[in-house]
Amino acid sequence: MRDEVSAITHLRAVPDKLPLIRPRTEPQAPSPKWGKAFHYTKEGYTMIYCLTGKIIKKTLDSVVISCGGVGYFVQIPATTGQEGTVYTIMNVTENDVSLYGFAAEEQRDCFKMLTGVTGVGPKAALSILSIMTPEKIALAASSGDHKAFTKAAGVGPKLAQRITLELKDKVGKGLAAGTGFSGNVAAPAPSSAPAQAVAALVSLGYAPSDAAAAVARVDETLSVQEIITIALRSLSRV
Repeated sequence: MRDEVSAITHLRAVPDKLPLIRPRTEPQAPSPKWGKAFHYTKEGYTMIYCLTGKIIKKTLDSVVISCGGVGYFVQIPATTGQEGTVYTIMNVTENDVSLYGFAAEEQRDCFKMLTGVTGVGPKAALSILSIMTPEKIALAASSGDHKAFTKAAGVGPKLAQRITLELKDKVGKGLAAGTGFSGNVAAPAPSSAPAQAVAALVSLGYAPSDAAAAVARVDETLSVQEIITIALRSLSRV
């Protein structure tokens, strides 16, 4: 009996001797907001910047790329070849984590710009990039050519108009400056003939939207000088 009492007393005494567990005082990261939650770092890049490896499987809208013995399923507008690099964006939702890949950084930046438009999700953005280059997207948006976007699957007239409305000013500034896609500001790559032509026309005093509209109607394979000449003829008739 004495041993039982001693054991009970000992058990009751143990908790009093344990150190206190104090709550953490460090600031905690906020809970993620599920939905369109693209995973960017503070520098603006995604957690997985790019993947380089062998493409072991591909369809019209996706690839499986093998990197270090791991196969990554990546949704992508288009791809060619069996080896290469895809620049990625991670999309985190409540029920899914997806990777979207692009053959060039300009495509990825364009995707980020498109998904920043109200109502444009990853599927619609990929659909647009499947039929239009970033340069054509920038020219169409800056010139207000919303019909160009309706050719993409899943993009109706209202959404196409919203795209041109929300991106027109952003793209116009980029066209005038001759800068490329970067963050939320977009324009054709500065080395391309249409981009240089638009920048030249803007320097002559034309509005970015008017210059972009005129250049968009010219064959992009022509030289910069030829594009400017033809675009000036078009602008002179306005």
